[in-house]
Formats: sequence, C-alpha cells, structure tokens
Amino acid sequence: MFKSHHLKVFFVLMWTIFPNHIFAKNSIESARVWPAREYTRVTLESLKPISNDQMILKNPDRLVIDLHDIELNDDLKNLSTKILSSDPNIKQIRVAKFNSQVSRVVIELRAESKINIFSLKPAGGYKHRLVIDVYPRVDELMALVQDKEKKDITAPKKEIILSSPSETKKEKALQEAPSSQSNKIPTKKIVIAIDAGHGGEDSGARGASGSLEKNITLSIARKLKKEIDNDEQLRAVLTRDDDYFVPLHGRVIKARKLKADIFVSIHADAFTNPDAKGSSVFALSESGATSASARYLANKENESDLIGGVSLDDKDPMLAKTLLDLSQSATINDSVKLGNFVLDQLRDINDLHKSNVEQAGFAVLKSPDIPSILVETAFISNPKEEQILNNDEHQEILAKNILIGIKKYLSSNPNIAKNF
Repeated sequence: MFKSHHLKVFFVLMWTIFPNHIFAKNSIESARVWPAREYTRVTLESLKPISNDQMILKNPDRLVIDLHDIELNDDLKNLSTKILSSDPNIKQIRVAKFNSQVSRVVIELRAESKINIFSLKPAGGYKHRLVIDVYPRVDELMALVQDKEKKDITAPKKEIILSSPSETKKEKALQEAPSSQSNKIPTKKIVIAIDAGHGGEDSGARGASGSLEKNITLSIARKLKKEIDNDEQLRAVLTRDDDYFVPLHGRVIKARKLKADIFVSIHADAFTNPDAKGSSVFALSESGATSASARYLANKENESDLIGGVSLDDKDPMLAKTLLDLSQSATINDSVKLGNFVLDQLRDINDLHKSNVEQAGFAVLKSPDIPSILVETAFISNPKEEQILNNDEHQEILAKNILIGIKKYLSSNPNIAKNF
C-alpha cells in the first residue's frame, strides 16, 4: 500500500513537471517529399527520434523501412499521396501497419538506386527528422560534365574576343570582321556557376507576406542563367535547378567539377528590423569578418546544413582538397574585385546596405581556385523590397546588372578563364 501510494505521487509529479509529449507515444508530425532529377528526398518529422530498420529488395526495386513504435496516423498515411507521377526516382509509396509495434513504409523505386538514410536532431524550427535520400545510379552531375565536354569537342571552332559592355561600335565591327590569322587557338567558353541559395527543407528567410527566400533565389538564378547563355562567350551552370536541398560544400564541389571560372551565390537577406534595406555583396575572409553584421550573416547562412539536413556520411573525396587548401589569398582578392564590379551595378538599381564588399567565413564561398561572391539582392524582411523581389521585371533587371558586373570584371581580368 505504501509503495502504491508513493508510485501514484511519483507519476503525478512527473506529469506536473514535464511536458505531456515526453510520455506520449512517438508519431509523425509531418511527411514531406522533395523530388528532383538529382535526387528525391523523403522527410519524416516526429516528436522523438525514430527507431527504424531498413532493407532493399529486388524485382521490383524497392526500399522497405520499418518504423518502430510509430502510430499510423493521417500524416504518415498521406505520404503515399505526395509522390508525383513525374518523380524521376520514386514510383510510389505504400504505408501500412505491419504489426502492433511497427508501421511499414515501402518505397517503390523507378530503377536501382543509391539510398542514404540518416536522422537529424531538431534544428531551424524542425523537430526530429528521419531523412531518406534516393539517388539515381547514374551520377547526374558527371553526366552533365561529360555532356559539356562532348559539346566542347564537337562545337565549331571559333575565336572569341572578350568585350566590355561599354565597347564602341568601332570595336564591335573589328571583332565581327573575319580574322586573317587562322592559326589562333580558339577560346573555350567561360563557365559561371550560379548558386540559388537554400532549397528543399531549407526555405531560407521568410518575408513579411510569406515569400520564401529559396523561391526568389531560384527564380533570379534561372533568369541570370538565361542572360549568361545568350552570350556566346559565356556558359552558365546551376548548382540547383529545382526546389531541393544541396549541402554548402556540395555547391562548391559542383562548381569545381563543372570547371567553373566564377561562382555567384544568390540570396535575399533578412533582419529583425523590417526597415533594414539594400543590396550587399560578400566575399570570403581568411581571417575575421569585416564587420559584426557580416559575421552574423555568415553564421546564419552557414546554418543551412543543419536546417537542410546533411548526413555525416555525405562527404565527397573532393571536399578535403576544397576546404583544406588555405592558400586562397589570390582567389579572395579576385573575389573582392569581382564583388566590387557587381556591387557598382547593383547601386544603379537599388539602395546599398553596405557601400563596399564585405568579407566573412561563408562556407559556400570556400573554393580555393574560383573567384566566388555571395549577392544579397535585397531584404526579404523589408515589405517594400519583398514586393520588388517577387517582381519578374525587377528580377530580370537584377540578373542583367549582375551579368554586366561579371563582364566588366572579366574584361579587366582576361586571364581569369581557364585556358583563356
């Protein structure tokens, strides 16, 4: 009797002191799917870490995941409705109760795939997450590299002379005139990597009216790519071409694998004060940040991997070379020069938040051999700037001016392109 009484008191105290969810059975709070050509991500968000087992089966190719002590609620059941017919990696998902202790998720694959499953602790407003990444067996990035190299080999050989946007009609005429020297080595196109900030689970900053940074950056990046590709001397590549997450080091690695000559990361800033406004351009710093605000922004942007979700195993052999090469002084100097040209062009279309290129330890800018800048186009947290950031015409003007800045930089540094 004594023991029973004390046990009741103990449980009453526990329920009083601790939140109810600590004693609740685990459940799926949200299920999300991010399909893309590069890979498809399935995310299960829960109150507590999800205990699970997995197995891969053949004929047909499918992934089976057993979730232990997880209720089969509507959020989990509805996962099957979130697979699009256009998903390049997943055919369908089935969810059912396997036994009293296990809910089973069966992911039918379109083909033999590479699977990466990992757990994430709470971050960026998310609770515990179980992440399932389904990659195609064919490396989409390497296929793109091979396709690019094939086009370079088969493309008509033509001499290209890099020109400034402010060139005279006479200079244009001289460039268009047939060359009398037929033995000149043709120049390859200059490759510009455009990095649309955030994506997928990592939505970035949110505007006063609900705009998401990841959508605005992708829209501007696509417009910038179009402008660049219209110039026969240049070629643009995107680090992401849809709404999916790419780790920060993955963006650097992509740019290097695609042999980019310049790297431009597009963002839309946010601050607690809605009156903060203006455009900014940032480069990497080998030492400390040039200001407290630059350090704050770099720390915030570097949190993307925690929010977007990176597996501890998600490391590329190229990463070591990329991040451990600290002899970056020349590249950083070039990055600052590039940033100044772009900042001067942004000055013509928007207020500047800072009148000079700032520097801090941005992880996405850590390529040892590619001049790299991060452009904060405007403050999405400012209602007026949020409105113009969503305007197609303004996005096109932004893209055009960023490109003009890039071309001015290239004109002042004709040897920046590899093999130029």
